[in-house]
Amino acid sequence: MKGLEDAESDIVSAINERQEITYDELRRFANEAGIEEDMLTKSLSELEKANAIASRKSGGILTYYILQDKSAPRRIMIVEDDKNINRLMALSVGRGFDLTQVHDGGEAMRTVKSMKPDLVVLDLMLPGVDGLEICQSIKRDPSLKNTIVIIVSAMDATSSRFKGIKYGADYYIKKPFDPAELRSLVTIFLKKKGKRFDPLIDLPNEDRISEAVEKAVKGADTAMEIGKLRVEGLAGFAARFGNQSGITILRLVSQILQDKVRESGGEAFVGFLNADDFMIAGNRENVDRVVTAIKSEFSAVVPFVYQSEGYKPMELGIEDVYGVERPRLALSYNMIKRDLLIERRAEVLKSKEEKGSGRDIGAYTYEELRHMLGSDALDITITRDPNGVRLSVGKSNSEDDEKRSA
Repeated sequence: MKGLEDAESDIVSAINERQEITYDELRRFANEAGIEEDMLTKSLSELEKANAIASRKSGGILTYYILQDKSAPRRIMIVEDDKNINRLMALSVGRGFDLTQVHDGGEAMRTVKSMKPDLVVLDLMLPGVDGLEICQSIKRDPSLKNTIVIIVSAMDATSSRFKGIKYGADYYIKKPFDPAELRSLVTIFLKKKGKRFDPLIDLPNEDRISEAVEKAVKGADTAMEIGKLRVEGLAGFAARFGNQSGITILRLVSQILQDKVRESGGEAFVGFLNADDFMIAGNRENVDRVVTAIKSEFSAVVPFVYQSEGYKPMELGIEDVYGVERPRLALSYNMIKRDLLIERRAEVLKSKEEKGSGRDIGAYTYEELRHMLGSDALDITITRDPNGVRLSVGKSNSEDDEKRSA
């Protein structure tokens, strides 16, 4: 049996090799490396205390990230008018940062320009200048373009979450907030090794989605469900209002999904298919709860989305005032029948064999996963480059989408 020091060294090496790894993957590694589960748990706890790693449950999967040391402490500004909550936020963030606490919106506007923080934790309801205006000001300033903004607010998330994301906020947390969630987000945003953390793209990747597909195909659990959540009308919406508006909608859906998974109280898995759809897997009852909750909240947000693009509702007749040319956004969910999933998986494996890659499964590609989940016809595609997330709309697809949405 390995001691704590050897176990920690092996675990850090394993995480560092991939820069991020799930807890289930770490358990398999530990078993192969002769590290008992109690020692794994203790090692992970000690490594997190030492700020060598950080963890976050994203899309229903607990993931560990390797952290990098910075020569100088990263600068954080907390903007919250309630002094007790401001203090709690400071305690939640933890040590190892250059921390500035501000209690007034006007003071925040002045301080952020001189301080140029790496990250701002921002309330929305502030005296002087409100948080949305501060967020928008930060994201429009070229000298602050790399500043991360995490909104923590008690305001109704129905409209404020969308507005925050539209104005450039990197994440939205509802009050009362979980101190551990705030701390993990701040740490991962500022110290994660490798490419910058992105709550949209950093949902479980093709490796983890592949594992969920295999579990659904081979598992004996008849209550296991796997399905596809699609943002209907997104291509037409992006074609009309711009690709950045389309990305805003995807970020909104991603963050609502992650909230609903946490709130559901059960186990559910969410993955992003690099298009206009997400994959959900888990116990059927829990998946149903998540899908019902997100469709309800998204429907409530959509009128505010239209307003932000210039459609002004009237006090009466709100269903008809937007006109037939309005691109209609909605969420649809389709459960993938196990027999159909098995059939499509066999097609993918046959194609792999014909291409000379053998029938060794490994991780499926996004293209293969989309085929198995019935997402072959792409209206949009998402790519990531050094400048961030990019959305592309195919001309023919976007025109068809607008016709379907009209």
